[in-house]
Amino acid sequence: MSNFIPLSVPNLSGNELEYVTNAVKTEWVSTGGDLINKLEENLANYLHAEQVCALQSGTAGLHLAMKLSGVEPNTEVIVPTLTFAAAVNPVKYCYAEPIFMDCDDSLCIDAQKVQQFLEEECDFDGEKVTNKTTKRQIKAIVVVHVFGNIGNLELLCQLAQKYKLKLIEDSTEALGTYFLDSGKFAGTIGDFGVYSFNGNKIITTGGGGALTAKNIDDVKHAKHLSTQAKADAVYFVHDEIGYNYRMTNLQAALGVAQLEQLEKFVEIKKKNYELYLENGLNLLGFSNKIRTNHWFYSLITDKRDELIKYMTENKIQTRPIWKLIHTLKPYEGSQTYKIEKALEYYEKVVNIPCSTNLTEEDVLRVIKTIKDFK
Repeated sequence: MSNFIPLSVPNLSGNELEYVTNAVKTEWVSTGGDLINKLEENLANYLHAEQVCALQSGTAGLHLAMKLSGVEPNTEVIVPTLTFAAAVNPVKYCYAEPIFMDCDDSLCIDAQKVQQFLEEECDFDGEKVTNKTTKRQIKAIVVVHVFGNIGNLELLCQLAQKYKLKLIEDSTEALGTYFLDSGKFAGTIGDFGVYSFNGNKIITTGGGGALTAKNIDDVKHAKHLSTQAKADAVYFVHDEIGYNYRMTNLQAALGVAQLEQLEKFVEIKKKNYELYLENGLNLLGFSNKIRTNHWFYSLITDKRDELIKYMTENKIQTRPIWKLIHTLKPYEGSQTYKIEKALEYYEKVVNIPCSTNLTEEDVLRVIKTIKDFK
């Protein structure tokens, strides 16, 4: 009987147990401890960023990025519809409203349509941009670097600068991806960059995330807000509304060990992706301008649901791409703009196993099972 092949699971083959055991033995297991600082320092060094704030989730990072971008009630944020809900829900946490955009062939937000929307559907007075339809001010753009690709940052940065908008890079799926010409990593180019260390990501802390920013004061402010905005920890003085968003030392212990293996994981992801391609699978490509982390592999098929069912029957986990956010109940009535390609990709994408602990035998079994599908 063949073993079950999961979609994407952690690879804990490094120093994880040693570092976690040390945290337990020293009794530093909560939101204080040297390993939190070490993870922040090591990640900042890896990204060539000035500073990083470790958090309990990527969602927490997105929420803080929006707060620090001035997203507030009666404002709006331009977001993709083809993404995970966590990229959009923080807009609602801020009591603001999303404007949903289409994707391009990278599956990332269509920057050209963002440009068209800002030029044709908005007014700009030199200081703020206002949606003609809703009369609300737009504060930010969220670009999600889907599956390890990078969105059109060149155009998005130009638009953010021209219209005085904050650009938030949701790099939760793109840790390790960088531009070949500049060497700049996903998440370090816009005003804010957010990473996720969820269990299915390329490295994991079980649950966790991180935030970095172009302005180091924003990172410091994020750290302050993430620890309940303590101005004086001894006398419990809080000078803002804060959040319980800090990472624990136990999580950081995993993260330090995982980060040590990140480049090895990227190489494994690349090797398995190329093995799928060499055997004729119709996978979505990645930009030739980047060194991608190859986080997820997207098979294109006209028989999405039938294939998923067949793979499940053969003990291989696959999944469809996310249901488009603008079609979900919480976002009924939200504004959309020229959504076309996202509808097509939603019907055709199946994600196939991509764990870094897949063996070549596993990959070949996945390939054979897909080819046997009629």
